[in-house]
Amino acid sequence: MLHFKQNKLTNALISAGIITMSTSFLAYSQEEVDQGDEDVEVIQVKGFRGSIIESISTKRFAAEVVESISAEDIGKLPDSSIAESIARLPGLAAQRLDGRASRVSIRGFGEDESGTTFNGREQVSIGDNRGVEFDLYPSEIMSGVTVYKTPSARIEAEGIAGVIDMQTVDPLSKDERVLQFNGQYEKTSFEKLNPDGNDDGFRGTFSYIDQFADHTLGVAFAYSTMSSPNQEKRWNAWGYPTFEYEDGSQGSILGGAKPYVRSSTLERDSALLVIEAEPNEQLHMTFDALYVDFSDEKILRGIEIPFAWGQGSISADSAVIDSESGFVTSAVTTGQRVVVRNDYETRDAKLNSIGFNTEYFASDTLTIEFDASYSKVERDIWSIESYSGTGRGDARGEADTLGYTFDGGNTGAHFTHELDYSDYNLIQLGGPLSWGWSSALNDQYGVTGTEYENQLQDGFINAPNIDDELMALKLAASMEVDNDFISSVDFGISYRDREKTKTSEGYFMTLSSFSYPDNPGTMIVPEQYRLGSASLDFIGMGDMLAYDTNALIKDGYYNLLAESLTNSSHATKSWTVQEQVTSAFVQGNIDAQLGDIPISGNIGLRYVQSDQSSQGNAFNTIDGLVVTEPTDISHDYTHLLPSLNLSFRIDDEQSVRFGAAKTISRARLDEMNASINASYSQIVDENGNNWSVSGGNPNLEPKEAIGVDLSYENYFNQEGYFAVALFYKDLNKWIFDGNFEVDMTGVADPATGEIPDSPIATGSGKTNGGEGTLWGYEFSLSLPLNIMHENLDGFGVIASYTGVESDIQDQNGNDYELPGLSDSITSVTFYYEKNGFQARTSMRKRGDFKGDVYGLGFTTDQVDIVGETIWDAQIGFDFEQAGIESLAGLSIFLQAQNLNKEPFTSLQGDNPLQVRDYQDYGSTYLLGFSYKL
Repeated sequence: MLHFKQNKLTNALISAGIITMSTSFLAYSQEEVDQGDEDVEVIQVKGFRGSIIESISTKRFAAEVVESISAEDIGKLPDSSIAESIARLPGLAAQRLDGRASRVSIRGFGEDESGTTFNGREQVSIGDNRGVEFDLYPSEIMSGVTVYKTPSARIEAEGIAGVIDMQTVDPLSKDERVLQFNGQYEKTSFEKLNPDGNDDGFRGTFSYIDQFADHTLGVAFAYSTMSSPNQEKRWNAWGYPTFEYEDGSQGSILGGAKPYVRSSTLERDSALLVIEAEPNEQLHMTFDALYVDFSDEKILRGIEIPFAWGQGSISADSAVIDSESGFVTSAVTTGQRVVVRNDYETRDAKLNSIGFNTEYFASDTLTIEFDASYSKVERDIWSIESYSGTGRGDARGEADTLGYTFDGGNTGAHFTHELDYSDYNLIQLGGPLSWGWSSALNDQYGVTGTEYENQLQDGFINAPNIDDELMALKLAASMEVDNDFISSVDFGISYRDREKTKTSEGYFMTLSSFSYPDNPGTMIVPEQYRLGSASLDFIGMGDMLAYDTNALIKDGYYNLLAESLTNSSHATKSWTVQEQVTSAFVQGNIDAQLGDIPISGNIGLRYVQSDQSSQGNAFNTIDGLVVTEPTDISHDYTHLLPSLNLSFRIDDEQSVRFGAAKTISRARLDEMNASINASYSQIVDENGNNWSVSGGNPNLEPKEAIGVDLSYENYFNQEGYFAVALFYKDLNKWIFDGNFEVDMTGVADPATGEIPDSPIATGSGKTNGGEGTLWGYEFSLSLPLNIMHENLDGFGVIASYTGVESDIQDQNGNDYELPGLSDSITSVTFYYEKNGFQARTSMRKRGDFKGDVYGLGFTTDQVDIVGETIWDAQIGFDFEQAGIESLAGLSIFLQAQNLNKEPFTSLQGDNPLQVRDYQDYGSTYLLGFSYKL
């Protein structure tokens, strides 16, 4: 029986996408391969089918259980978004953020449970936690993505779910100079929902790859720019309060709603540089640098409509009640005042990532590797809420009679109204409801004790920012050994130092024209800031006035006052978390024989030493003002992480894989911060402590899992395979709400200013302790239809299905559902590619799941998200593949995203009528070209 091993020729052919991994190639003996390339029949396939073949080859010959996507050329991944491409892989699913696939889950675990690397190096993130938002990374400059579902000791990143590695091009892997231009025009299916929004945009990429000095020096450079529009019609509910009917039964009603229309433009400029040098046979060096300038601008206009939580009177005669749930599906309220919102938000981020890798082939059996990397991201959010209405305060201005009706489904409510909300004389600047209860705000304007007390919030600005910085070093070696079971041994040490800081702040907006008692009223929007109107017909509210909020602030029409003066929540939302992780690993690469069955894979052990610390604030309030004391808490721990990957090659086509490993996922950064609300009492609590704190827990340790994978793979064709996989994870030390101890040594009692004798506090927040299991199965298939009949050459199907179940309990034995867990994930792609013509349609579907969204003050909230099915389609034409030599190098395509206009829906509670969010994004269309010189 053939004992097949990869050599340098094999690796080169895999990376080039050449079809030498088919059965016909495996029929050669090792000696025949060594005779030279002229003895190997090489059939090169390009385009989407070439990408399929390369991805299959990566999966087939990887030591671990992996999924892969590959690009024929730089800038030619099969989707416009990396997240969309990844979400089609077996067992993976994406959560949309503002209509774009962004967060990725693996086999039912949320994005915080997987690691993300760029060329094998862990990455920083623009979010509050560890999960990477993949829309930050342009697909146009990537050459491929590999998802490791089972770990090995060599992999640097950690994650119970797996590791996602994004890869750039290796310029020396190319045979010639490549000069390529990509361009796309983008259009949304919605016309402009806001008069100052965008419904079209563009993308452009220039890439250059070349080799010098007798193919010993390679350079790759890519620059990509994008201005991508996105629009949304959203229903959003404040909540659904419960009440009791006269007969004692429970009911619920709409508390209030915040529907709006959003127009966004994501602008992103990216630059990538790769320099690869191989001056001799002993030395190989690679330097890469990535810069991303990311700006997401949002324009939002809508009306906040109080109902049960408003000032109006609800008519009992108008109420329609669902007999099964007691939910009031229709009602009318009179004497109600609303808040007209003209909001503006920018989310700006800058990412810098550099890395240097060198390999030194010290001898025929010893290779030494050194790797150094640094990445940093800075993110700033400036989120403005501007309020207007018929008068300032609760009882001033004209009230309205409002009705709502829930028609069923998940689309939210439809309203009726009587006032004209597009009338610039009726609707004026100024807060129509009493929001912003701040003593500092009252004192600022001298209204304490007057009828205008707590009625001075005419808007609000959320302004959190994130700085995330990561430095990593690795020194490793690989040594070939003369052994019947182990062919080589890898070993090494690594160190990474990460620091993430979040600063939270908010600002009350008050009209600068306000003065009490001279001018306590509202203000008509000046002519130069009027933009016409925005339509809210989709929820029955008609047109509402539109004005330029950002310009009004810049031109001094509002005064700003920091909310942190009187709201202590900003102290607990501001923190710094530091991690220093030192690792050592040893891994034996297996190359053995069990009877006639070749065995490959690896067995390894990784030792991880972690030192973490957090700096934040402990606070209380004195005379209405926040008083803080700095905190600095450290913790350290170690882990031993064994791993085993085995591949049994039954014959040239069939393999059985087995994997077993212990893995960890580190706690969310916002949960392990040292910012706490602290109070001291002379009376000890049930734990014997005087101090009581709530907030983050810097002593949190990683969640742990022992995982087992078993799969059968059959590679029956160069672009065809099918696989069946089973997986199981035993989860331990999961994180839930609980109690823990905090050392408050040196912290003074805010009430007295004295340091207490007893420094130990009872903390309430997140703590380790839950456990459970997760298990599932996967079916995946890549089927070229030409194996059925030659007339079907070019047609094919790629499909996968994953089923997942879990049984997890918290410390008290209560059932718990993992964030990101869908019990079923399905993806299907139908394609045709031949003679230059390309056509694809893809579907990805996932079941209901719990997902993270931004809540008030940009906190992370978990909500119930309804499962979704999304269809995309693309057609294209490659003139060179069609034999049109005069247009060689040119290809064109037309792509439609979310062709079926699937909304994003989240619920509040078990009643499907109680919709929290209903977001309708419509579809997006892209017309593009690629020209390669």
